[in-house]
Amino acid sequence: MGSLADMAQRGSYAKGIAKREEILRVALEVVARNGFRATSVKELADAVGLTQAGLLHYFDSKEELFTAILRARDDADSARYAELDDIVDLLLEVIRHNAETPGLVQLFASLSTAATSDPGHAARDYFVERYARLRTDFTAAIERRRADGQIAPDVDAATLAGVLVAVSDGMQLQWMLDPGTDMAEHVRLVWQLALRTATVAAPA
Repeated sequence: MGSLADMAQRGSYAKGIAKREEILRVALEVVARNGFRATSVKELADAVGLTQAGLLHYFDSKEELFTAILRARDDADSARYAELDDIVDLLLEVIRHNAETPGLVQLFASLSTAATSDPGHAARDYFVERYARLRTDFTAAIERRRADGQIAPDVDAATLAGVLVAVSDGMQLQWMLDPGTDMAEHVRLVWQLALRTATVAAPA
């Protein structure tokens, strides 16, 4: 059995984790509703009953806070569509959901630009890890499809995986400029064309 000091420390740590999760849950709602540009640290702090300094006590910086919001969004998407086995179906559902939360898409676009241009940015590791994970997952899924004859054998799985991710993120930029753009439909078309190559390439 631990000392009273150890028990108090564990209790304090647990409370800190719970408060951080509360902050991220509320922040997701606020940013999705108001948009990234219209959301301030003060507004987020007010929403969870903290001062700005109190809020940033749970994060190293404003940039780290907003990066954590993106991670929380990814976790929420994974939980929301956990029943989907096909990674492309999962991608399309996430894209459709993104169209309902423009503020989070703005946050993603803004941080991705900043992280790309600044090697020391708090979101840099998030985006490096995200793209590595997506390319790996999509490559594996495409290789399985290729082994089943659904994709032509000469299609490079890793290259196609990179194209799908690029189209997905690129369509977000076009959608922010023209909300009438159907992001999911464009990504679905690229995937259908990839599947069609197996039929075209098949011998008569």
